[in-house]
Amino acid sequence: MRKQVFFLLFFLIAVGLQTLKAQTAKSILQEINTLRLEARGDWQHDSQVKDERGFKGRYLNFVLTGNIGEKFSYAYRQRLNKFSKSSSFFDATDWLYINYSPVKQLTLSAGKQVAAIGGYEYDAPPIDIYFSSEFWYNIPCFQWGVSAEYALGGNDALKLQVTQSPFDGFYDHEDMYGYHLMWSGRHGIWSTLWSANLMEYAPKKYISYISLGNQLQLGRVKLCLDFLNRAANHQTYFFKDCSLVGEVSYKPKDCLNLYAKATYDVNKTHTDADLVIHKGTELTRVGGGVEFYPIKNHDVRLHADYSYAWGKNTNPDGTMQDDQSLVNVGVTWKMNLLSIRLKKKD
Repeated sequence: MRKQVFFLLFFLIAVGLQTLKAQTAKSILQEINTLRLEARGDWQHDSQVKDERGFKGRYLNFVLTGNIGEKFSYAYRQRLNKFSKSSSFFDATDWLYINYSPVKQLTLSAGKQVAAIGGYEYDAPPIDIYFSSEFWYNIPCFQWGVSAEYALGGNDALKLQVTQSPFDGFYDHEDMYGYHLMWSGRHGIWSTLWSANLMEYAPKKYISYISLGNQLQLGRVKLCLDFLNRAANHQTYFFKDCSLVGEVSYKPKDCLNLYAKATYDVNKTHTDADLVIHKGTELTRVGGGVEFYPIKNHDVRLHADYSYAWGKNTNPDGTMQDDQSLVNVGVTWKMNLLSIRLKKKD
């Protein structure tokens, strides 16, 4: 019942905005930059998980961004397909935050945000991910917190962020935090999303991340390589607990994108500190696919892909399995509510 009421309320708001837009379009457009719905539906065959076979609705997102005066802005994204009786409204909220820019170079933010962990797979909108690393599936990335971002010239920015720990859901009534420092840069063909992160995986116990996301744009070819190393207290080694993601994509035409991707997740430690990739896990996935945009503004996208995974997953609630084939075909579309025109009756 709550879903039906919510959709009815949303429909009435959208119709009301269109009516108001016709009367005071200038004032509305000065405040609202984005008002849209995003949807994706797939047909999928999973060789290991029967519940993931057949036609599925994957995403239905409501996105709103805008300005409040000259120094304040806001952003909001809600998963309309994620409600359940056991969850709160904000569990289905990806982000809901307000920005304040006292000067051009500085942005202060508060609200629910993406925890600032580096990497291009991690940074991509979930609606654009067809298959991923095991880390991506399991990390609770949307958290309440505050951040400050400072632009260093036109090509670099540093962000300092404090959030609730992504792992506080494992402990009821505990106050746990995550601390994040990110550098994002763009220098010619090379772009970066690098971070250092320190997060409580248990009260007063910490796990650290070093995440290095790199992207090269070589004409119509784009290369992405992410490396994320994880280490708990008193660990000094690299590559024992880490994730690697590599992707190459080629756009022969603006309407067509071909890509291949490989992921590797491993945890060869003897500690239970990593709640995302459990100890004893070693998983590899390779695959590729195609995206086709039938209209110029890319508001409609068709996709088809195949991937194969193998290895050992010691997480009983994990996603990737040994000898797992995944075929996915689907369509994604965006509905810009600010540009909807009501058809006049004759």
